[in-house]
Amino acid sequence: MLSRTAASLYWLGRYVERADFIARLVEATVRLDALSARPAGDAAWASALSVTYTEDAFAETGLPVTQAHVARFLTCDRSHPGSILWCLDVARNNAKAVRTALTRDAFSAINRAWLQFNTPTGGDAPAEVLSLVEAIKAETRGFEGAVHRMMKNEATWFIQLGAAIERADNTARLIDVKYHLLLPEGEKVGGPVDRDQWTTILQTVSAVTAYRWLYNEGLRPSLVIELLLSRGEVPRSLAACVAETVEMLNLLGKRAGLQGEADRMARTRLARMQKTRADEVIVSGLHEYLTAFIRENAMLDAAIARQFRFI
Repeated sequence: MLSRTAASLYWLGRYVERADFIARLVEATVRLDALSARPAGDAAWASALSVTYTEDAFAETGLPVTQAHVARFLTCDRSHPGSILWCLDVARNNAKAVRTALTRDAFSAINRAWLQFNTPTGGDAPAEVLSLVEAIKAETRGFEGAVHRMMKNEATWFIQLGAAIERADNTARLIDVKYHLLLPEGEKVGGPVDRDQWTTILQTVSAVTAYRWLYNEGLRPSLVIELLLSRGEVPRSLAACVAETVEMLNLLGKRAGLQGEADRMARTRLARMQKTRADEVIVSGLHEYLTAFIRENAMLDAAIARQFRFI
């Protein structure tokens, strides 16, 4: 496979995953702000900007941090890589570049998602925003399903590798921002707002039901952290993403006969993750752990690019 083709497939997987995550984040923030018993207000939307690393880009617009402005900024603004539309633009361009490597279903899902944002929509009311992001989630789920039904070859594995790297980064940033920034000043840990926010985190990664199946007691922040860090049963947990990264690199290495720095880094990270205990991470410093994980994930992304000659 040409390195240019491999790079397009890898980044196709990353940007579709990122678009799906931002859609989930916007949906969860709308619900947190408008539908919970104690609305979080503008603080919830400020945290959404923090999760996507777009605080500076939004500040340049000069707009106040409100639901209408931030929701539109994270969905329909082409000026920065933290919006759904920007991600879908790039994903569609990559899909077009590797059209013959994709099935009709996979390409159609990308195209339909892109068309959703290039067709005039309604206003910025919560119900209209929820309707839009739900449509995008449906198309990204359709793309993921189509990829799993593709022939098991390098094209499928590069897409899944990119998605796993992106998913790990998104989950780590989501946990980190919640743990340090989201709880409004004066609110108690374990209070109504705190519980609503941890529930929203679970909703963002589609893990509410998983939490109820795995834990018999009520919602506890430490258990949510354990679920999203070390429970491999949950597809968006760090443990699951790390394991999938190793699996995809192994498959690519066996098919292409090309292994190297990225494989070593991924296997080392997996071995360390298998020994990770959430309670120990919390005691030693969750923020520090997640910051190191995000940095290591970026280094692994760069190693993948070098190993497969993306650049």
